[in-house]
Amino acid sequence: MFRLRYAPFARQALALQAGVLVVVVGVGFALVGWLFDDELTQQYGTRALAVARTLAADPAIAAAAAADDPQGMLPGRADAAKVSSGALFVVITNARGIRLAHPNPDRIHEPVSTDPSEVLSGHDTINVERGTLGLSARGKTPLRDASGTIVGEVSVGFRIEDIRGHVNRELGFAAVFAGGALLLGFIGSALLSRRLKRLTLGLEPRELAELVQEREAVLHGISEGVLAVDADGRVSVCNGEAARLLGVQSGGTVAALDLPPVLRQAVVDRAPVDNVITVAGDRVLVANYRSVRRDERDLGGVLTLRDRTDLENITRELESVRTLSTALRAQRHEFANRLHVLSGLLQNGHGGEALEFLHAVSDAAAPAAGRTVDDPYLQAFVDAKSAEAAEKGVRLALADSSWVGTRVTAPVEVTTVLGILVDNALEAARRGARRPAWVDLALLEDGSTLHISVVDSGDGVPPELAPRIFDSGVSTNGEDGRGIGLSLARQAARRLGGDVRLAAASHDDHGAVFEARLPAALQPAREPV
Repeated sequence: MFRLRYAPFARQALALQAGVLVVVVGVGFALVGWLFDDELTQQYGTRALAVARTLAADPAIAAAAAADDPQGMLPGRADAAKVSSGALFVVITNARGIRLAHPNPDRIHEPVSTDPSEVLSGHDTINVERGTLGLSARGKTPLRDASGTIVGEVSVGFRIEDIRGHVNRELGFAAVFAGGALLLGFIGSALLSRRLKRLTLGLEPRELAELVQEREAVLHGISEGVLAVDADGRVSVCNGEAARLLGVQSGGTVAALDLPPVLRQAVVDRAPVDNVITVAGDRVLVANYRSVRRDERDLGGVLTLRDRTDLENITRELESVRTLSTALRAQRHEFANRLHVLSGLLQNGHGGEALEFLHAVSDAAAPAAGRTVDDPYLQAFVDAKSAEAAEKGVRLALADSSWVGTRVTAPVEVTTVLGILVDNALEAARRGARRPAWVDLALLEDGSTLHISVVDSGDGVPPELAPRIFDSGVSTNGEDGRGIGLSLARQAARRLGGDVRLAAASHDDHGAVFEARLPAALQPAREPV
């Protein structure tokens, strides 16, 4: 028992099942044997009673017993009945219980060895008793004359050893079947234990419990989202972070989940994926996928997710700061040159020329967006992007139809949408075949709604990509790690209740045209008093 406690669980289960089988079959076999012995003894007693009644029904036997058998014919009749029935004995007595017939002639005219009172009082009896010939199953019946008066009894008995021999022979056959049942039970238990071991991957219950505890601790103690999919495509594990990032729960199927296309394709293809950047809802995610196998058995795969939204926002803010600093650096050189010219004119006494130069500089130094755009965020953005575009060899111009006479109330969303559209347009114009390269930007106020239109001189969006251009991972550049900008721009616009759309994929005179509508992005214009 000490060794069983520390044996493998499968072996313990097998031993326990085998023990239960042995006990159940053993108890059942003993119960059947006892019942069968009791039933067979009762049947032999009934048979003995039937033989006794047959003899008691003979009037000659009753008449002889009433007269104490003066002619000695009863022993012969009793012996004949004994031989024909196979009984141990057939005994006939008178009304006083004195034997008139007995297998042993020396016992004739002696009282019977068992109490005859119940039978002589008129009752049939069946029992197991021990007499002069040993233990036997007996049937006794009263012997009546023609008038119905009890004149004796007839007792017939069968040897109990004969009954036990019959029982043992029948139980021998039953033992064969019981042994077969035990063997089948052992084989079934062994197969069940083997299957249990295979289903648990050979792990013990203690190890399984530890794995569950460790899994819960790991899954809910890390900042990454973990989504496990089994071999049948069902979500088997989903920690809290994955549920937050993807909005899914355990138990569903991959087909029913609203996953980004790149993640769905990775799970369906079962191909390893490393650091794929995608967008789910309003979150920017970095995803990795690995298939899981054990002993050549497919267990599914695991998708890990890292939230990169905050980092992406900070990156874009840093990009805006870098753009502004680049513009300021270029303006610093330009202003330094103008100050040198002005200083030279004044030192040489050319005051009139210096004044004319100041007027010219003042007119030229007005910001490109200063006359049509009143918001400082938009002014700084257009000026910075104009300087950045000039460094790339692209001309960025604000359309004459632009007009924004109020302030921006959602600068993060506006600069996100505007920055992505303008950056994509500058890159498309720089890569395009048309020269000179240019980008036209239009900003239009409509109450509290800001309308944006961006047109570039690039090659446009290929027709096969146009329907999927806003899907995460789709890019006209064909480079890894790109293709999330437009998806982010659309999500930022939809947070305001607006949208971003591809108005035109390409044209003979220009490339792609993107339009954005941003409700509640501007302060409502004050009505004149």
